[in-house]
Amino acid sequence: MTIANAAFSLHELTKESRMGATGTETSREVRIIDISDFANRKEEIAGALWDAAVEIGFFQVSGHGIAPSVITDAFSRAEQFFALPDDVKAQYPLNRNAGWEKRAQIRPSTGTPDEKESYQITRPRMAGLWPQESELPGFRDAMLGFEQQCWRVGMQILSCFAWKLGFDDDFFTNAHDPAQPSYQSTLRMLHYFALKGEAHGPWRAGAHTDFDCLTLLFQREGQGGLQVCPGKEMEEQEWTSIEPHDELITCNIGDMLMRWSDDQLPSNFHRVRSPLPGECVGDRYSLAFFCQANEDVVIEGPARKHPPITAKDYLHQRISANFSGKY
Repeated sequence: MTIANAAFSLHELTKESRMGATGTETSREVRIIDISDFANRKEEIAGALWDAAVEIGFFQVSGHGIAPSVITDAFSRAEQFFALPDDVKAQYPLNRNAGWEKRAQIRPSTGTPDEKESYQITRPRMAGLWPQESELPGFRDAMLGFEQQCWRVGMQILSCFAWKLGFDDDFFTNAHDPAQPSYQSTLRMLHYFALKGEAHGPWRAGAHTDFDCLTLLFQREGQGGLQVCPGKEMEEQEWTSIEPHDELITCNIGDMLMRWSDDQLPSNFHRVRSPLPGECVGDRYSLAFFCQANEDVVIEGPARKHPPITAKDYLHQRISANFSGKY
């Protein structure tokens, strides 16, 4: 089988199509890992990250070095963007994982659009997709600065996984090189629409796994709804809520890294449920940075459990299943 062969078996989609049920809620620990003083504590941090990732695929990090004021500013600018009229945002339409979409993402788990809109920043693909300076002054520079800080944290975490997998420490840093035109890591701003508070639907985002290597998610306190279901509990669909904290980044392993690790690191299901009675039913905002290897990088684990595939081909297949004609 050649790298370019499009007939790869994407078992992730088969699993996802079975994840539309409400399921039950259960409690489990989602570990908080301090990554401060990274250079001096890397071995300790790598062990903690690996253990958390193997067990649940999700963890939260503190001591990441992104100033609270920078995060607050990024959220403020996201809210300003989404407050623009739809006909203005429509001038910057989603294409190849960059630009704006509204209710365009249909999860295989639900078959219905997520109740949200998003704006995605993928550096080499932004020609004609930035809001005008007159619309949002300083938006481009601020969001690119925030994206660069997210990349730095993501590469620190991925260097730990590289070391544990037997790769060079800078293996994933080289694979996610922002200086290359093939760079395809993405900063995604998300706005979940205010709801009426139905007990069981609609989902704000249906159950899914992420396509990437690693996701960094920023949430606002009081705007919850994120739930995770580890693979070992997939059949029972037991879900655990991850409470948002302004100072923490919630991280999860994506399908790309699961494949790269020969399935040692699980990419687990998560969703954003609708508010329950008594919970906030207002708008919900989040910011996600997806560490996605450059297009020409070949994904192949140390044990070669899966056939090789380029990151471009892999993402094309996964995104096409969610956004028809948008990759």
